[in-house]
Amino acid sequence: MLKKNFFSNITFRERAIFEGAISMGALFHQFIGTPVNKETVNSLELAIEKSLSLQPAIEKVEVDINLDILEREISEFEYTSLTGDMIDVKIYSKVNKTLAIIRMKFIEELNYPLMFIEDIQEDINENIQK
Repeated sequence: MLKKNFFSNITFRERAIFEGAISMGALFHQFIGTPVNKETVNSLELAIEKSLSLQPAIEKVEVDINLDILEREISEFEYTSLTGDMIDVKIYSKVNKTLAIIRMKFIEELNYPLMFIEDIQEDINENIQK
């Protein structure tokens, strides 16, 4: 009941975008800098996906860490730190019947890991397959 009061001033569309964007910001500030190597990359992707899926309205998270960049950055200690240019993420945030797909990927022209709204779909009845 109380939760409705805090979101009564925005639409389901705005709430879907908000929830996805909050999760994306949390991902960036929580996981960038995490030690990673070829042996741990899959478990790190899975940990990111599972932890963000716990957030309100998050239906699905897809994480892809670029192995080419990872291998190039491996130090003599056989690991490196996760950076924004290594990671491509999609967060599917659904509120009521509105699905917002929030994306972060490295954009070469900008030389920056950009977070943006990739798509918004309305009147979605089914749940997203995890």
